[in-house]
Amino acid sequence: MQPCRNRSHRPRRRRKKMAGGPAYQLLNSRDMADPRSFKDGTETDHAQVRDHQQGDFAPLHRKLKSRHLQMITIGGIIGPGLLVGSGNALHLAGPGGVLISFSLVGIIVFFVMQSLGELATLIPVTGSFTDYAARFVDESLAFALGWAYWYLWVTVLANEYNSISLVVMYWTDTVPQWAWILIFWVIFISLSMLGVLAYGEVEFWLSLIKVISLTVFFILAIAISAGGIGPQKIGFKYWHDPGAFADSINGVAKTFVIAGTLFAGTEMVGITAGESENPRRAVPRAINQVFWRILIFYIGMMFFIGMLIPYNDKRLLSGSSKTAASPLTIALEDAQIAPAAHLINALIVISVISAGNSSLYVASRTITHMARNGMAPLLLGKTNQKGVPWAALLFTNLAACISFLSQGSGAGVVFEALITLSGVATFIVWATIEVVHIRLRQALKAQEQSADELPFKALWYPYGTYACLAANIFLVFFQGYTAFLNPFSPSDFVINYILIPIFVLFVVVWKFWHKTKFVRAADIDIWSGRREDYGDEDPIFDKKHPLWHRFKAVCVG
Repeated sequence: MQPCRNRSHRPRRRRKKMAGGPAYQLLNSRDMADPRSFKDGTETDHAQVRDHQQGDFAPLHRKLKSRHLQMITIGGIIGPGLLVGSGNALHLAGPGGVLISFSLVGIIVFFVMQSLGELATLIPVTGSFTDYAARFVDESLAFALGWAYWYLWVTVLANEYNSISLVVMYWTDTVPQWAWILIFWVIFISLSMLGVLAYGEVEFWLSLIKVISLTVFFILAIAISAGGIGPQKIGFKYWHDPGAFADSINGVAKTFVIAGTLFAGTEMVGITAGESENPRRAVPRAINQVFWRILIFYIGMMFFIGMLIPYNDKRLLSGSSKTAASPLTIALEDAQIAPAAHLINALIVISVISAGNSSLYVASRTITHMARNGMAPLLLGKTNQKGVPWAALLFTNLAACISFLSQGSGAGVVFEALITLSGVATFIVWATIEVVHIRLRQALKAQEQSADELPFKALWYPYGTYACLAANIFLVFFQGYTAFLNPFSPSDFVINYILIPIFVLFVVVWKFWHKTKFVRAADIDIWSGRREDYGDEDPIFDKKHPLWHRFKAVCVG
């Protein structure tokens, strides 16, 4: 199973029958990773492939460097969702409740990233887990997964438009909210059209600013709590009055979807791997940052805002609030650090540019892969000379205009609904990643390949993978149980569960329409899409190292 540089050393691949149905083999399978496969998966002449690669369906450029991937995974998803949505989570669950929900989801994310690291390091393609789902399970699952993942990021993007418009209005309400949404709509699409290298550079510097700013906030939070800054010593005062839990177990359940949404994006390294210069080194290093990012930025954020702000503060974003202020801003205002509060608000503006940039990037690459494999209109697979999927970017950004719906109702209500919908989609996507990982290991066993030769091995397989799969399935159903409490809420029920039957419907319709078949483990394609320009692998992941040393590498990076 070792990824040899000499193709003659590899087992012969079946060219007559590829994983997935005829639609999956429509155009340049595996994002043109193999120049010999075209349309129906059969051999073709190189001139025909070259003409397509230089035309409207040119391959995406592989220009992201290791530092880009590492900073994208560290700060790429620290956006208005975390900086503003964390206030909504605190309002619903209280300081103890949010620590429980975010810690549990953080553990799930850790194992999802271990699974994805094993997959993306071995087969770094732009389609990522959408591609894997078709190859390892069934094309119908890939169809439903791809559209669910695209929808997830459209929802996150719309969420960010709604957030930034409210946050900017903290300074002035002279400009209406819809105008702010339109301004940032233009900014996002303009940045996205510059190309993948520009995206990587913008994300690197904006993420660096966010990481430094949050670190400064944590230091200030400690000083405020201890009484060194501000009018009074706070300590753990708000854990006793009004209390650690806003609504007992119900509040914890409500914040699972918020945690899922705010953690969404950790898996984007699987998408960026397809445009990485050296995925064998860059992807494991980026994966290894997940542990500390979860511990410091997510859990740390929840801990400090729960210490500095009572969960019943009316300024927090809730369904009844008229404006949305970041909990960071509220905490610094209460400490009488007005200039710092304005700086935090400026940080949110910077973060929304970064987060919106990432949302458009991931959604556009997902729909581009879908289009090139017959699961979306072919027009959406087009790229320009810079390798930018312009059609997918425009389509995605237009879909995100659902953020304008917030103009017709309370912003807080729309914000909560959008978070809930994208949170459920996140758990579905994570569960599917675990299924795909299990299928990869089954394929290795069936084809007599050794898992010890993988460039990156997931820690604690199979226990972590199966436990994570069970946890995601549980959360898909558990997160909305409060809709059944007396009195029953039809609107909450629809918001919490509507994606489940839609996802199943997408799988069933595509399967029967295209007559796809479940791929047997012995027939799974574990070779297409591999990169032979990996270079030297990171020695820490060599199988000769003890498990403790490898775990230390994951935790320390």
